[in-house]
Amino acid sequence: MAAAITAAEGVPGRGPPGEVIHLNVGGKRFSTSRQTLTWIPDSFFSSLLSGRISTLKDETGAIFIDRDPTVFAPILNFLRTKELDPRGVHGSSLLHEAQFYGLTPLVRRLQLREELDRSSCGNVLFNGYLPPPVFPVKRRNRHSLVGPQQVGGRPSPVRRSNTMPPNLGSAGLLGRMLEERAPPSPSGQPEEPGMVRLVCGHKNWIAVAYAQFLVCYRLKEASGWQLVFSSPRLDWPIERLALTARVPAGALGEHDKMVAAATGSEILLWALQAEGGGSEIGVFYLGVPVEALFFVGNQLIATSHTGRIGVWNAVTKHWQVQEVQPITSYDAAGSFLLLGCSNGSIYYVDVQKFPLRMKDNDLLVSELYRDPAEDGVTALSVYLTPKTSDSGNWIEIAYGTSSGSVRVIVQHPETVGSGPQLFQTFTVHRSPVTKIMLSEKHLISVCADNNHVRTWSVTRFRGMISTQPGSTPLASFKILALESADGHGGCSAGNDIGPYGERDDQQVFIQKVVPSASQLFVRLSSTGQRVCSVRSVDGSPTTAFTVLECEGSRRLGSRPRRYLLTGQANGSLAMWDLTTAMDGLGQAPAGGLTEEELMGQLEQCELALLASSRGSLPSPSPRTSLTSLYSASSNTSLTGRHGSPSPPQAEARRRVGGSFVERCQELVRSAPEPRRPPTPAPRPSTGLGAPLMPPKKSFNKTSF
Repeated sequence: MAAAITAAEGVPGRGPPGEVIHLNVGGKRFSTSRQTLTWIPDSFFSSLLSGRISTLKDETGAIFIDRDPTVFAPILNFLRTKELDPRGVHGSSLLHEAQFYGLTPLVRRLQLREELDRSSCGNVLFNGYLPPPVFPVKRRNRHSLVGPQQVGGRPSPVRRSNTMPPNLGSAGLLGRMLEERAPPSPSGQPEEPGMVRLVCGHKNWIAVAYAQFLVCYRLKEASGWQLVFSSPRLDWPIERLALTARVPAGALGEHDKMVAAATGSEILLWALQAEGGGSEIGVFYLGVPVEALFFVGNQLIATSHTGRIGVWNAVTKHWQVQEVQPITSYDAAGSFLLLGCSNGSIYYVDVQKFPLRMKDNDLLVSELYRDPAEDGVTALSVYLTPKTSDSGNWIEIAYGTSSGSVRVIVQHPETVGSGPQLFQTFTVHRSPVTKIMLSEKHLISVCADNNHVRTWSVTRFRGMISTQPGSTPLASFKILALESADGHGGCSAGNDIGPYGERDDQQVFIQKVVPSASQLFVRLSSTGQRVCSVRSVDGSPTTAFTVLECEGSRRLGSRPRRYLLTGQANGSLAMWDLTTAMDGLGQAPAGGLTEEELMGQLEQCELALLASSRGSLPSPSPRTSLTSLYSASSNTSLTGRHGSPSPPQAEARRRVGGSFVERCQELVRSAPEPRRPPTPAPRPSTGLGAPLMPPKKSFNKTSF
């Protein structure tokens, strides 16, 4: 009688093994025996029923446990039968709850099941692994001066002797960086010194940037990837990275292979030797923040949204800075550099002929085309047709505007006198276009509405774009990619979604859903179809990635290979064979992420600033998204690492009815107050008369 009263009132105490215990788990009633709940020692239930944990009872006297009843059902069945029947429950949710309840046998079984699906050696696409490099000793003579040296009102290069070989002494491993934190970046965001921030590749070379130094690897036919250069430790965090690796024994000698790094307004340039080592060429100043750094041939180009462009010529050894209109996009093909500006103009520079106007020391910048509506050119892509090399007049350009328009202009021999002519216009976007790509077979555009992609198939006749039938709609989908608001998800320049690949081949998008994700999804840029997904072999988050078109071996039958390079938070670099993945296209699930996969990705972070892409545009950055989705990185995920999830989030996850879009909107509404990113510095007027404000929209029902 006393035992029955104790059970009825929900008061813990020692009772007979057959005593019936009534539980209320998340509002659902369960009844079981004391013996069933307590046969695993030192578990949540043994502590609860022995009185070591305080209890809460409902109006019926049942012990209340504020957890998910759907996940609790298979856990209770395991305690009854010692057999696991998930009944459609997600494995990660079941593992999380088993860890909360302290059920060691169940935790081990679930972990083993996950380990069987994963391997530290990766899957068939895993091609290589480069461990974190040796951390260089601190550089004693600072490469930059207090302020830029001015010559004729313009910054000039600071030249140094070529005596900077890599220092690979007994400096310890990259883990030593954790003892000496890197200084904060100019944006004020904290830096993770051991994290890969940027990865770029050219031909058979790779450059990897960490917070305060960079390393270069070269692929050798017999021995694989070899470390050939390590920079000294710098006094500032690297924010931009560029690499060029021309063919050996080129006309420029030692300057056939170069690597450049930039932060703020400073640019540091090195010459690389094929057999190892490197020499510093100099430090150059743009005078304004460098937002794009790249090579056109052997010319180093740096641009800023303020309208300033800097060019270093490998032949003349001359650094030149010039003002143009505020720059919002760019593209390069061959020796052509095209600049899209906020006034609606597209400017053209032939860097191969640099410098032409030696009298006034200016670049020869010509206005190639002006948008009919004078909307800012926010994305730009130039395609050189097969006849371009013969006559130099067959040029096709696709560009996107701040109003969401997509236009194609062409220049053929009959239009040489009057410049490019408008060929086609699409007004399918209602947000500013952030990316555009014109290739041999497709036209691809991406807008600021959560990376919404529209694609068209392009009809060509003898290599030139044809008017009959012209471009026809092909696909509509989204590449959902959230960025961290606190800078812990990696450098934004190292997480560009693409598209990647040669323009005469299938191109791909790389999708990283949340900042702390260790899994990437590779999708065709033309249709959004999934090619494959890769997960870091060591379980560390992926902080940077790129795609490398690698030259083929000299062996008979060898062909060029395409690799996905992923930099990890622990400093390592992994390589994945996309050529094999493309050969097996069609084996992966069609479309993008499934609802279950997307929700699993979103549970890894806290949605704090999901609607940031609906606000005003930040400073334009060429070839990177003008707007992005932010999510505050937190120690607690949506489900919570410890304890119970917050009621609104738990309710959103338990919700069964409603469409997937409605569930995403529910997550947005239940997100906590967003943490705003630092206010960007004021920019010069764009001359458009009004700020670029994309319209506010809810999710539409397209693929994610």
